[in-house]
Amino acid sequence: MSRFHCIAAALAFAGVAAHAQTLPVFPVKNVPETFFGTVVNDPYRALEDTKNADVLAWMKAHSENASKTLKALPGYANLFARVAELEDARDSAIGGLKRVGGGTLFFTRRGAKDNTLKLFVRKSDGAESLLVDPDDWQKETGKPHAINYFFPSHDGRHVAVGVSASGSEDASLYVIETATRKRIGEPIDRASIAGEYAGIAWNPNGKTFFFLRLQKPAPGAQEKDKYLNSELWMHTVGQPDDKGIRILGPGISPRVPVKPAEQATVVVAPGSKYAVAMVVADVEREMNLYVAPLASLGHPGTPWVKICTVADKVTNFAVKDDSIYLMTHATSPRYAIVRTSLAKPDLKTAETIVPASDQVIFDIGAAKDALYYESRDGAVKRLKRMPWGKKEATEVTFPIEGAASLMAASPNVDGAVVGLSSWTRAFEIYAVDGKGKATNTGLQPLGKFGAPTDLVATEVRVKSHDGALVPLSIIHRKDVKLDGNNPTLLYGYGAYGITEEPGFTPRRLAWLEKGGVYAVANVRGSGVYGKDWHLGGFKATKPNTWKDFIACAEYLIAQKYTSNTKLGILGGSAGGILIGRALTERPDLFAAAIPAVGTLDAVRFETEANGVLNVPEFGTVKTEEGFKALYEMSSYHHVKPGTRYPAVMLPHGVNDPRVTVWHSSKMAAQLLAATSSGKPVLLNLDFDSGHGIGDTKAQRQKQTADVYSFLFWQAGVPEFQPK
Repeated sequence: MSRFHCIAAALAFAGVAAHAQTLPVFPVKNVPETFFGTVVNDPYRALEDTKNADVLAWMKAHSENASKTLKALPGYANLFARVAELEDARDSAIGGLKRVGGGTLFFTRRGAKDNTLKLFVRKSDGAESLLVDPDDWQKETGKPHAINYFFPSHDGRHVAVGVSASGSEDASLYVIETATRKRIGEPIDRASIAGEYAGIAWNPNGKTFFFLRLQKPAPGAQEKDKYLNSELWMHTVGQPDDKGIRILGPGISPRVPVKPAEQATVVVAPGSKYAVAMVVADVEREMNLYVAPLASLGHPGTPWVKICTVADKVTNFAVKDDSIYLMTHATSPRYAIVRTSLAKPDLKTAETIVPASDQVIFDIGAAKDALYYESRDGAVKRLKRMPWGKKEATEVTFPIEGAASLMAASPNVDGAVVGLSSWTRAFEIYAVDGKGKATNTGLQPLGKFGAPTDLVATEVRVKSHDGALVPLSIIHRKDVKLDGNNPTLLYGYGAYGITEEPGFTPRRLAWLEKGGVYAVANVRGSGVYGKDWHLGGFKATKPNTWKDFIACAEYLIAQKYTSNTKLGILGGSAGGILIGRALTERPDLFAAAIPAVGTLDAVRFETEANGVLNVPEFGTVKTEEGFKALYEMSSYHHVKPGTRYPAVMLPHGVNDPRVTVWHSSKMAAQLLAATSSGKPVLLNLDFDSGHGIGDTKAQRQKQTADVYSFLFWQAGVPEFQPK
């Protein structure tokens, strides 16, 4: 760091420290607990009571300070304006997309002047109309609303939509008539769970659908029990919600056992006379599958037959007619695809359709013409197509190499809809026809800044502490010099087998065009190399996650992309474990750290609603092995007094249902009391937001400006230094 930067940084830190003295200091009220002979101190347990007036006042004071501090940075206003300019240059941004018979598309889109994603329908002839606008709910209530999920019926006449307020994700389910935009019947509450495994399934008759419903909370119920004992209901369009039929759940069907922490849902594929039931433990990808005639659902004694259990290591499937195609890692951590009959399922005699290879099979979908599946080759993800009756798959050709993601495939429609992006080109949407030819739909325009020509992306593999080679992607302007002076943002996640795929958003140019380097590490805990890589950063092996990340940070410094005075790290949610433990293990290595909506007190995670569902991924304090793993990954418990910690910002939505806001509050209090560096610790809260799902465009742009400005400030970039 130059002498000028040292002086500027010192003045900035002194100013923050002087201002911080006026902020309230939360009193220590230690609550010690003993786990298997180990005493675990919790000095800020009281911050978990977010309804307490003193706690709320402390949170608001620190949040207001964070906002004022960031906005006072000289370069903040211009950066915020640039972020908005970059994003608003796109005509629109597509969220989710689904396709039904006849090729009709349902999708969420946010126009350049819109603040939220709205739901549209587009017919095969190109005619398009607006179906659901969350702004309607905001006008009614005064609170920002968002679409959490949508599932159209097979005939496209109706669509089930989940809508929630202020980032809470506590969605109510509405049924919308496509032709008229009318809401049919009353909204159904406790319908907040819908996602990868817990979707809404429509009966082909278009009159009934199946959805997962949370239990009705009893008086005095604990928050940690919120997502337990959920049930699968069958509902008839237009009927009162209390007339629904309970199909599956704990104690409902003796043929389909469901534990309190598991979720049961069904998939109904067009053209099949069977329904497939999934029973999953939320974050656990391996599933129990059962099959029954669709016509028998809702009647006593539904004859469910087991297809597979968790032990069979099936993580995904697709249905075509009377066959089911199963994606499994039973024989290889990189997965294979096998087929069995739904009439008489038998995995012992299942036919291998796609054998395991060096590439990782990631997702599958059944279309009218072929079986489609994603195949990952390192950070690159390709799309393969195997026509029915053939034994060899061919790769679908796209104009760029990056991440091809299967968005929609249906057994009653030829081809598939595919998203495509790279590190230097923004997301676009392609249609693959029944012969495997890909054509850009134009549904997602690139916009003015969507395909910059002055960026370069480099893929390397970094040797970690134990010799494992960690994929690291590095993106920057072509004219960046490797002299150690570049502000650098290193991002990581490393959980649930989720891989960080090539992707680009124009907002990132606000970082890159100022000479910033953007790097992404696929540390263990991700699925970049298959199941083994996921299990390498899982429960007791979780330390590999942050040790891999630290190795990547050291590589960036050694190769002179940056230095420890200019390197910032970022990760969110479960990625908060990664960032929190990296900064507590190697505080000397970073200029700044941002654990966003982060899991930071892993020992107490199990006491909150979503923490219970995460036991399969992280473990439980109820066993000695589980406690040791959680204690090791708990950043809050590894903060040491008198340590020179880097600058830290902790963004969090107060209405977060996935990682409760007290994770960030407790970590902030702990760091404020412990750090000896004089560098800022900012608790940056949004009282009208949650985990990030459902954030408005304005909220997301502010978050981006906050992150980049904070990191530029701490990296010593002159225009961001306080005067």
